[in-house]
Amino acid sequence: MRPLWSSSLNNLGVMCSQNESPRPKSDQRDPIAVQAMSRESESRVRIGRTGSSASVTSGARSRSLLVASCVVFLSGVLAGCAGSVGQDPESGSEVTTSPVPSMNAEPTTTTLVTLSTIEQPIPGPSTTAAVMVLDPYVGARPAEVTEGEVSDQWIDTPDGRRRHFRLYVPSSLPVGEPVPLLVALHGGLGTSEQFAANSGFDELAEANGFLALYPDGIRGIPDRPGLQTWNGGYCCGPAANKNVDDVGYVDFLIDVMEERFEVDEGRIYAVGHSNGGIMAYRLACELSDRIVAIGVQAGSLGIDDCVPGRPVAVLHIHGLADTNHPIDGGAGTGVAGVEFRSAREAVRILADLNGCDDDPIVESVPTMSDLEVSTWSNCEAEADVRLITVDGASHAWMGHAAASDAAVALVGEPYADFDASLAMWSFLVGHARR
Repeated sequence: MRPLWSSSLNNLGVMCSQNESPRPKSDQRDPIAVQAMSRESESRVRIGRTGSSASVTSGARSRSLLVASCVVFLSGVLAGCAGSVGQDPESGSEVTTSPVPSMNAEPTTTTLVTLSTIEQPIPGPSTTAAVMVLDPYVGARPAEVTEGEVSDQWIDTPDGRRRHFRLYVPSSLPVGEPVPLLVALHGGLGTSEQFAANSGFDELAEANGFLALYPDGIRGIPDRPGLQTWNGGYCCGPAANKNVDDVGYVDFLIDVMEERFEVDEGRIYAVGHSNGGIMAYRLACELSDRIVAIGVQAGSLGIDDCVPGRPVAVLHIHGLADTNHPIDGGAGTGVAGVEFRSAREAVRILADLNGCDDDPIVESVPTMSDLEVSTWSNCEAEADVRLITVDGASHAWMGHAAASDAAVALVGEPYADFDASLAMWSFLVGHARR
């Protein structure tokens, strides 16, 4: 993850006010490190993390340096100087630098202030709060009007079934180069057509140049469209009860896509809603040699033995007002008739399997105050795991209008201020195997 730093003047004021705090004990370190560096006609002052090699010694010199750095930074902020983006040489994360007037008498000297992430413990044994800002849509182009080709196809599968899928090929699909493939899994009782309309992945495929493949689950009534489910393990419906090989079905469809198109094997992704999200987790466990990353809204891990052969990155989005699939598990208000497993536990399990840090970094999105973002990083193969919780959001797919009043009655009114599809593509496109 490459976090962007952000802090308010109030936060900076709190940091500067530490100058007036009592002298720390001899076995404690000042929580803010200041390092002065000079290079020809340029100098930088960086506020670093606790315990860095540039830790400020206690006493008057420490306090004076801290005051000086805060004054320099405040001068830059108040002057409205233009910022630039650089890289923290220790963490590798992107940081913002702002030019401010030099404290030197030389008119050609410039002083830059670079602030890195400042972490502070919060109550609880397993999380760390960080003064960080996340752009949930970075790297993803917004949706465009579709001009590509839609096809509805039936195919005979290796297990002897005849099954349906929908495919969108955007007009923007690059020619003569490998392209990404997105496998989009509808929710329980949904369809490929319904999920394409509800999620807007066709429009994102048009803007970002990827294939959008929408498989259909097993029908509850063979001759009646709709009422389809996936065998995600413990859920759901006829597909789970009959132990349908849906992992094999998706694997087979990927083969079909690779025969027809030049698919980039390092950018094959799966997303899913509800029962489709449970299915996406199963793909991460049992098809990790092909699936690079998954995006889930309102799902959970449906199998007991998840042993991926390769790390799979995970973005999980869940509404805190979701009563169909409660985030902490339990009986839902929908028609599935199962005791749902904990979504939070699913995320923790995948983070552990990916070898990520034990504790997540908690981030904020200033323009979306209902969101809390927890990211487990430093994972094997950079397969990080992220949980976004949305206060007030129901079970409905976020950021897109409901298909009907019946849909609202079944899963609630969609949360309008966060686009789950765009956030998922942003996360997925940031993960590729090479």
